[in-house]
Amino acid sequence: MIHRMEYTDRNNVISLYLPEDSVPDKNAVEELHQMTGLEETLERLASIPGFFQEGGERIEKIILTPDFHKGFGIPIGTVMMTKGFVIPQAMGKDINCGMRLYTTDLSEEQILDKLPELTKKVRHIFFQGGRQIPMTGRQRQAMFQYGLEGLLETYMDSKSKGLWQYYQPKIQEAWLDCSVFRGSLKADDTEGLKDFIGSYGQLTYDDQIGTIGGGNHFLEVQRVAEIYDGQVANGWNIKKGAVVVMIHAGSLTIGHHSGLLNQKICQEIYPARLPHPENKIYPIPINDSMSNAGKRFWSASQNAANFGFANRLFLGFMIQDVFTSILGACKLDLVYDAPHNYIWKKQISGEEYYIHRKGACCAGGWEEMEGTPFAYYGEPVMIPGSMGSSSYLLRGLGNPDSLWSASHGAGRKKSRGEAIRGNDEAFRQFLEKFHVITPIDPSRTDLKGRTDILKKWEESVRAEAPYAYKEIDPVIEVHKTHKMAALVARMEPIFTIKA
Repeated sequence: MIHRMEYTDRNNVISLYLPEDSVPDKNAVEELHQMTGLEETLERLASIPGFFQEGGERIEKIILTPDFHKGFGIPIGTVMMTKGFVIPQAMGKDINCGMRLYTTDLSEEQILDKLPELTKKVRHIFFQGGRQIPMTGRQRQAMFQYGLEGLLETYMDSKSKGLWQYYQPKIQEAWLDCSVFRGSLKADDTEGLKDFIGSYGQLTYDDQIGTIGGGNHFLEVQRVAEIYDGQVANGWNIKKGAVVVMIHAGSLTIGHHSGLLNQKICQEIYPARLPHPENKIYPIPINDSMSNAGKRFWSASQNAANFGFANRLFLGFMIQDVFTSILGACKLDLVYDAPHNYIWKKQISGEEYYIHRKGACCAGGWEEMEGTPFAYYGEPVMIPGSMGSSSYLLRGLGNPDSLWSASHGAGRKKSRGEAIRGNDEAFRQFLEKFHVITPIDPSRTDLKGRTDILKKWEESVRAEAPYAYKEIDPVIEVHKTHKMAALVARMEPIFTIKA
């Protein structure tokens, strides 16, 4: 039986949503235990006058999604609701790593007929300097401080050069309603980003925007294999057999910069007279006495989140450029864009709480989506499987027991090191069955004999191969059983782009 398990640690009752016969990874559980040492840190800080303002600061609830596995300090799949403070580590340093899903007017046959040409064009645009995304310093400033709304106000600076030819302001304005936070978080400052922003009026290029990133990030062209809820699928323009594009990417070095800045803020405000937390997890109070620290934290986090939204937008333009160059003009329509690493503010009974998601999707229901195009069906939830396996589209059911959250994937069952040493036959079968486009083309004749390059390529693909991850179907079943989210459609890969 699929079950929900209650786990008590340092007075925290933690709900684990687990697939049938699943046993949590002992390393992840140990990491969870270390994380709940935060309770001791809160007790110490409560003894310092003025650090906490109201005395009601607490961890309200913790749940673990079905893809729960070890992370760095805080497990992936952790959702935590707090009152009176935030925990930067509980969203990680890849701030606003998230998913973006498009429908297209292409057919699978069109793509398969031109797959060699598409593959060559993908490598040129994604990995060989072919992306053209000029921006002025004014645009970058607007992007960091106002997100996609900032780009909408300044898009004319680009003079439709490069990928900006695909930027249509009326469409972009409509798409704002199809992004969490409208893809736009107002930041007061851009601390530490002056050099990246560059000259205010000059068009320049940077090496970050339009980058997938490493690890399990990807852009995948998929075929809709099954429809489970025809009414919702029709409302979202999801049709069986149609081609869709799923993007999983984050904020890259901008997120890393913001994560380090948040870590610095935490340590600067931590009372010198107290021993530092053994787990190195620090809270930032959200109150008047620590208002400067709170403002700096929100600005740094919003800078990175805004960049993450813009990065996924341009990755969409990049695949549109690939398709247009080889197949002719095509249409991409946005279904949804949502973070799975961020901190949400939520009002409950007139009080403000903070929902931290680290490797977890928001899964709001009708009430949470009121005033958006998704109020009738609930929030779109994108759960990808491992590279080469099915991905799922669901609709959130707004379940408070699961903190309005869902998984962001299947979850690893092997570390990257273990996966690199994985089964040779399974790896061979994977390569034969699935089309994966990476920066290196292992079939190039000039790479014959370059065992160093080919070994590096093979290790990068092995680390993310299907056998490194849990099965996605049992994870999806947990969402159905516990009414976290309801199935809408299943997609299968046509080809996958990975750095």
